[in-house]
Parts: sequence; structure tokens; C-alpha cells
Amino acid sequence: MSPQPVLKTIRRAEYTELIALFFLQGAASGIWLVPLSAVLDAHGLRSIKIWAYSTNAVAAFVSPLLFGGMADRSASPVSVLRGLSLAAAILSSTVGAALEFHWNLWVTLALIQATALCLAPAFSLISSIVMARLQFAQSEFGPIRAMATLGWIVGCWVVSAFNADSSALAVYLGAAASILVCLCAGLVPPQKTVQATRRLSWRERLGLDALTLLKNRDHRVIFIVVAAFNIPLTSFYPYAPLHLRESGLTRVSAWMSLAQTTEVLSMFALGALLHRWRFKGILAWGLAIGVVRFALCALPFKEGLLAGTALHGATYALVYITAQIYVDQRVDSAWRARAQALLNLMYNGFGSLLAYLAGGWWFSECTRASGTQWPIFWSGLAVAMGVVLLCFLAAYQGQKAGPVLQG
Repeated sequence: MSPQPVLKTIRRAEYTELIALFFLQGAASGIWLVPLSAVLDAHGLRSIKIWAYSTNAVAAFVSPLLFGGMADRSASPVSVLRGLSLAAAILSSTVGAALEFHWNLWVTLALIQATALCLAPAFSLISSIVMARLQFAQSEFGPIRAMATLGWIVGCWVVSAFNADSSALAVYLGAAASILVCLCAGLVPPQKTVQATRRLSWRERLGLDALTLLKNRDHRVIFIVVAAFNIPLTSFYPYAPLHLRESGLTRVSAWMSLAQTTEVLSMFALGALLHRWRFKGILAWGLAIGVVRFALCALPFKEGLLAGTALHGATYALVYITAQIYVDQRVDSAWRARAQALLNLMYNGFGSLLAYLAGGWWFSECTRASGTQWPIFWSGLAVAMGVVLLCFLAAYQGQKAGPVLQG
């Protein structure tokens, strides 16, 4: 397919608004999630830490489809995002108060869960808002989405700049970022919503009718592959820092940021790739890079581990962000918010949950009294990613041709 020029399809000010939405939401999510472990430890709540992180998986099962259905039928995605961002700011501020004044730990956990429910649908909602305004989403979405990664990095820097890595101040900073998301969303014109002409069933109100998208073979393959892809991918997050430290690389956060560097670069390159390659080829290459990066981590020297860490962002962008663009291009616009929400559920819900269970089991199997057998651990993840790649190549058919994006 010959290259096509990247066109500016919306006014310059609106580009700024959409970029700011992703940047600020990335900052809000990073400020909330990254220091949470240290903050809970500092306030004597180590006992609920595993449950606090599990709230994100619970939220991914519930709120994206619920609020995605609302955004498609009863209120525009922009309006839903405003309400959720304001609620997240209020709830996270309350979490800060609960930490400072030593409220009951189960009340604190309930507030953390409520905050997670508000934050979980944000990225899928913003993706639907942005893609609805782009005539050539396959060219323009990647660079705009990269701003979320930059926002995440800057948010973490802000926490450290305020010396709030283990302080309740980090929670308040996250609340401030959510307020900025709410204000920024107020600058974006609301989208037209297809209003229901009949009484909706509970299944439709909860967004569960989005599951009908799985009847389409290619849709089903993409959603399942994305979930399976996230199982080895998510297993990287809790265990790579341990391996880095054992390898003598003490500035773990800085080394881990190598992944964000290649993620941003891949997102900027994605538009050009989508004009030159078939969709199936890009996703297959993303999965293949996933196999290579885990194989590099399995090598018995730290340079291999660093190279594998750096490729983490590239495989994420080429698989998950490309899948988001697939959803925008191949699903009817009336289902856009629900489709993005379903992708979120499969990736962050089923994929993350299975990753925590399977990854934890595999890590324990590879741990001996003498230490963790890292080559075996990473090789197992490489094999798992290879299986996902082979299943995708065998199952995905794709469109023979398309006016915008070939399959």
C-alpha cells in the first residue's frame, strides 16, 4: 500500500486539547499507581497492599464496559470523562485523608477501589474521543497517544520533585491531576450520542451487549490475542526490578524507563507503518519482538536484560495501540466507546488477572533456595509469547482489502 500524506483533519487548538487530555490522564494514572506501594507501606498498611493493587483488575472488569455503554447511548464520552475525573479527584483526596488520619483500613481499601473504578475507563474513553475526531486515525493516533506515556513519566518526576514518593501528598497530587483532566475535557466539544429509542435492558445498561462483537471471527481473535499477549507482558513488571537489582543496576526506576523510550518512538512510527504494511503484519511483528525481548532477558549478562527491557515499550505499542486502531477502523462508530472498553476489559481485566496468577506461579517454580533461575523464567515467557504469535497467525484472517487500513 503506497504511503499517504498525514493530514491535519481538525483545528490546531483541538489537537492541543486532545494531546493535553492524554498527557494529563497519563500523569494522573502514573501519580496514582507508581508510589501507591510505598505510600501504603509508610502508613502501616502493608497488609492490604496486594488487595489495593487488585482493585485495578476488579475495576477493569466492571467500569470500562459500564461507562463505555453510557458514553455510546446516554451521554457523550466527553461528559462521562468529566464526571469520572471529578469523582476520581474527590475520592483520591479522601484516600489521602484516610491515610493521614488513620481511618479503618477496610474503609481505606474501599475508597481505593472506588478511585480505581473511576480511573479504569479513562484511557478507553479518551481513545474513543480522539479517534472520533481524526479522519486518518491510523496516521495520527499514535503520536497523540504517545503523550500519555510522556505524561506518566512527568507525573512520576513530579512526585519525586515534591519528595512525595512515600507520602500522602502523592495522592493529593494525583487528585490535582484528575481535576486538570476534568477541566481539559471541558474544552473539548461533546460528541453526538445515538440516543436509545426504547427502554434498555440491564445487559445493555451494563455494556454487556458489547460481547456480541466477539461473534465476528477477526474481532474475537484480536480481543483474545490482546488478553493473551498481556499475560507474559504484565509478568515483566513485578519481576524485572528484582532481576535488575540482582544484576547490580541499583537505579531501577531509571533503567525501567528505557521501556517508555521505545514506546514513545514506536507510537510516532506507527502511522507510517500502517500506511506501508498490512495490519496483520504489524501485529505479528509486535508479538515477534515480544519473543525476542524475553529471549534477550534470558541471556546471562545484564546487557541482554537492558536490551529486553528497552524493547518492552515497542512490543506494547505495536500490539495494543495497533489493536486500538483496529477497533476504531473495523467497528461501527455507534459501538466505538463500548468496543474500546471491551478491549480494555480483555487486556487489563482478563489479561492482567491471569498474568498475576500465572506469572506468580511461574516465578515460584523458577525460584530455588539458591535464588531465582532467571534464564528459565524469561525463557518460559518467551515461549508463552511465541505461542500467542503462532495462534494469531493461524487464526486471524483479515480483510482482503480496505479503503483505509488493510487487514
